[in-house]
Amino acid sequence: METLVPFDEVIAKYDPALGLEVHVELNTNTKMFCGCPAVFGGEPNTQVCPTCLGLPGAMPVVNAKAVESAIRIGLALNCSIAEWCRFARKNYFYPDMPKNFQTSQYDEPIAFDGWLDVEVEGETYRVEIERAHMEEDTGKSTHVGGATGRIHGADYSLVDYNRAGIPLIEIVTRPILVPAEKAPAVARAYVGQLRDLILALGVSDARMDQGSIRADVNLSLALKGADKLGTRSETKNVNSLRSVERAVRFEMSRHAGILDAGGAVLQETRHFHEDTGTTSSGREKSDAEDYRYFPEPDLVPVAPSREWVEELRGTLPENPTQKRARLQEEYGFSDLEMRDVWAAGALPLIEATVAEGTAPQSARKWWVAELLRRANDAGVELAEVGVTPKQVAEVQALVDAKTINDKLARQVFDGLIASEGTAAEVIEKRGLALVSDDGPLIAAIDEALAAQPDIAEKIRGGNHAAAGAVIGAVMKATRGQADAARVRELILEKLA
Repeated sequence: METLVPFDEVIAKYDPALGLEVHVELNTNTKMFCGCPAVFGGEPNTQVCPTCLGLPGAMPVVNAKAVESAIRIGLALNCSIAEWCRFARKNYFYPDMPKNFQTSQYDEPIAFDGWLDVEVEGETYRVEIERAHMEEDTGKSTHVGGATGRIHGADYSLVDYNRAGIPLIEIVTRPILVPAEKAPAVARAYVGQLRDLILALGVSDARMDQGSIRADVNLSLALKGADKLGTRSETKNVNSLRSVERAVRFEMSRHAGILDAGGAVLQETRHFHEDTGTTSSGREKSDAEDYRYFPEPDLVPVAPSREWVEELRGTLPENPTQKRARLQEEYGFSDLEMRDVWAAGALPLIEATVAEGTAPQSARKWWVAELLRRANDAGVELAEVGVTPKQVAEVQALVDAKTINDKLARQVFDGLIASEGTAAEVIEKRGLALVSDDGPLIAAIDEALAAQPDIAEKIRGGNHAAAGAVIGAVMKATRGQADAARVRELILEKLA
């Protein structure tokens, strides 16, 4: 059993050093070094060929579109683009890497020395990018029969090589040194902002739930004031923003428990467990020299011309940070509102909802004040809550048309998440439309006034605020399906 130190005690005694390695699957039509389809979700081992299976004699060819995407990512991250670079063989044994080596870039990446500014609670932190290099993905192993899904204790394993050879860009930061209490939030903000950038570039679908962006979280602790970084652990393949933050917090507490007890942190890879927010040991981490890199002899070097690089620079989209500032001004969000929107990852969803015709504040209300709570309850990202921007726009249009009110709209979202059809179909199936006939409303008002004669006298005497009690009774009697504004009008007309 590991000893965990409370987070407040960790940050009082230690300083963390973060390092984030983010793998981005590119959305090319074909794999990195062969012509196999690079499509997610195919039947196992149907998108393979001698090259991505590593059969003897197969010869790889670099995917030009992947090189173009790599250069655009590097430029967007303010990197220098290499005039000449090449691939290397990274040697290790994994069952899901059939060649017994990974074709990657080592000391000659295509992009290097960049940076990305990230914002956390109104403060900006610059994350320095050491490199962004091209490589290929591995296959996928499924371990059957064990209690944990890991190879340990499994009866047998299945390997799907469809993913082997998918183009990847690995973006590696230099050590990120930020105030200890900010480290988890900075890690989350960096990955989130990087994902926004990748989406804006259009080079990946950036689906963390499908592994098309996944982060390796490196962390070490050192006593405050120490001039040397501590030993790091590497939590592999963290696949949600929330989990990135949780992994950093857990590892800080775990490292502190070891150091406080006089122990030494082991340099190792670790697995992250979504259900508990904890990590467990994977394998001892090798140093670069243990991988016995050597130049890939079957691939020619990549030497992008400066003209091409500048041409690609001209294709870069609006910087997401600048775009966020522009949208804040256009939408009229306060700093606090924008901070909440950004922290929730709601801005792209709000933008898409506004594009469907919804007012920005209405879009913000639903995504941040209503649907975020449901996402948190379900333990998923906001974009995965089960409602689309178009559906949110449809619900708000029905509110604007006074078909439903905000209270009933929340029940409509229940139906949408439960896949009961369109918003209009949910309203019909659940009988949620507002009462539009004055007759039932007048009957309910009469009943409420009869039950509260003192309130009726107050209203007759000019105290119109007292009408709230009657409106409340009518809303209860109609199960929330009365138009409160119309009920108020009817009450005042009756008691005038």
